[in-house]
Amino acid sequence: MELLKGAGLTTRSRSIAAATSAKLQLLSPLRKLAHLQPEQNWVLPRLQLRGTSVTTYAAEVQTAVKTSETPPQEPPPPPSSIENVEGADDKTSRAGSSGIASGIRLENIAKTFKNQQVLVNCSWEVKKGERVGLVGVNGAGKTTQLQIVMGRIIPDSGEVVKAKRNMRIAYLAQEFDVVPTRTVREEFYSVYQEQLKVTQRREQISVDLENVGDDMDRMQALIEELEKLNNKAVDLDVTLLDKKIDQMMPELGFKAEDNDRLVASYSGGWQMRMCLGKMLLQEPDLLLLDEPTNHLDLDAIQWLEGYLKRQEVPMVVVSHDREFLDQLCTKVVETERGVSTTYNGNYTAYVNAKSEKVALQWASWEKQQKELAKQEEIVQRLAGGAQSGRAAQAEKTIERIKAEGLIEKPFVAKKRAFTFPPVEKMGQKVLTVEGLTHGYNGRLLFKDVDLAIEKGDRVAIIGPNGAGKSTLLRLAMGREQPNKGRVFLGEHNIVPNYFEQNQAEALDLNLTVLDTLVQASPDAKLNDLKSLLGKMMFSGSAMDKKVKVLSGGEKARLALAKFMCTQGTLLVLDEPTNHLDIPSKEMLEEAIRAFQGAVIAVSHDRYFLRRIATRVLLAEDMKLKDFKGDYDYYLEQNEDEAVKMQEKEERAKKLEQENTKAKSKMTKAERAQKEKEKKDKAKAFHAQQDSKKKK
Repeated sequence: MELLKGAGLTTRSRSIAAATSAKLQLLSPLRKLAHLQPEQNWVLPRLQLRGTSVTTYAAEVQTAVKTSETPPQEPPPPPSSIENVEGADDKTSRAGSSGIASGIRLENIAKTFKNQQVLVNCSWEVKKGERVGLVGVNGAGKTTQLQIVMGRIIPDSGEVVKAKRNMRIAYLAQEFDVVPTRTVREEFYSVYQEQLKVTQRREQISVDLENVGDDMDRMQALIEELEKLNNKAVDLDVTLLDKKIDQMMPELGFKAEDNDRLVASYSGGWQMRMCLGKMLLQEPDLLLLDEPTNHLDLDAIQWLEGYLKRQEVPMVVVSHDREFLDQLCTKVVETERGVSTTYNGNYTAYVNAKSEKVALQWASWEKQQKELAKQEEIVQRLAGGAQSGRAAQAEKTIERIKAEGLIEKPFVAKKRAFTFPPVEKMGQKVLTVEGLTHGYNGRLLFKDVDLAIEKGDRVAIIGPNGAGKSTLLRLAMGREQPNKGRVFLGEHNIVPNYFEQNQAEALDLNLTVLDTLVQASPDAKLNDLKSLLGKMMFSGSAMDKKVKVLSGGEKARLALAKFMCTQGTLLVLDEPTNHLDIPSKEMLEEAIRAFQGAVIAVSHDRYFLRRIATRVLLAEDMKLKDFKGDYDYYLEQNEDEAVKMQEKEERAKKLEQENTKAKSKMTKAERAQKEKEKKDKAKAFHAQQDSKKKK
């Protein structure tokens, strides 16, 4: 540029020469520029020439290159169970001057769906370092509260207070969703939509710059856009994406060779791990987990417990896995009949504290009811007689008790029970497997496997995720054909009844709750089906709900109702306890134990298997190892599992001891408080008597 000074050129000639010179200097390093490492934070100076400028004003540049700045619109990504939610600015959400330094707080939240009030008065909070467990029966509104936190559902009243306006909230839904046609690597990359757009746009600008021709305004606009993208890439840590994914994959159990495997080739358990990994890659301000252990084996659950316990991020967990809540939670929020109550400590501490609270409430209620009955009896017996004064005094006592407040009778949930339809005559041979060899894409799950299941067997199939447990059930149901060998049912009235793993896929979302059962059992009496739905906590207008509006827990209960009203002599269950609350699990266990046919169940719920299994099959190393005894017998024979369960039970005992000590201390404190109250009452009574004497 210095060579142009004093050369005697006209302004126009000098401008053309300068532009040509600038273009020649720019074109050679353009591709290098587009791929410049963001951390170099390279800044291109604006091109200014003596007497004139190669570029136009900023507004003109934006107009001129509007087309080049706007990348082609991509179709929206498919629904994902991993979401990044920015803080909503609406009348039910506030932040900034909220008085909380981290996390969120719900204040007096209420919500009604179609004249059914789900939440009445919900208030609780979660802060940095806290892990809150949301508990309650299915349909109590736990998932609704998570949706309100995310801003997807607007409460009728109350508000959500956030520590800051733009919170990054990661949410793992009950029914996960991945794209089967992606590779594992692409699935993890899918959480970085913004970073990927920046990278793709930088590459496109590199191509555009090499083909810009003599349009210097366009060139300058592209270079300026590239500068902004480079700075944005620094802010988004674009160069660290691969490193983060490489670190996460081994923690989830994935190997380097799994990068290019299709998502579709993995079992539901491994797909859930992908969803968990995608969530954790986001480094959120708040974690919301809805039944995170449903599709995980024991090793993965223990890994998840350890990982989450090391995090300081505020965390809210919905789970029916008692030990998971015991290991993880620092406090528990119970939602019962629309009202939330907070208990400090883990799940065991919550159970103990609630039991004591209910016992005290029963004692107080019974004492008050007894006193009311006594006073009412005096009124009825003495009113209008010679001792009407005593009757009047009794009436005043009743009025005083009511004015002070009637104690509410403790709520007791109805015990639900059901049985499967009675088994008709059936043959002894139920399922036969001969020389089974099967797998996907060159990866064998089974090799030369033989198996025979007979009437009366209750078989539990266990093993690590991806070992082929669910595949074996699909082969038994005839939904897949073996690569080699035979899998067939017995000939004499062997009618399978199949409970699938992912309930969203098994239910027709456009049917109502009642129509779902009518379609499944057209010969059943309508009143019997309604009675069954009542046991599954669907009553009144709830029977007319569309399946698509049900929560994950409600869908699980409906699927269970559909399963139990379907006639069959062979029950085939794939993870039946997923999304079921504890009362529903116990109800299912009792029904299976009373069933007279044969049962084949895949489950990671050890307590469920211990209750129902009379025989255990371990799917491992392409074989089915047969343990002809119950689950305890299997543990005795399998040293690795026995050690894991022993460690698990020792942790549970340790937690129980800690909670017992805490309870003991709490009881002493309560006794001291009661003694103080007695003394205060005695003093007040004596003071009142002294006052009367003086009068």
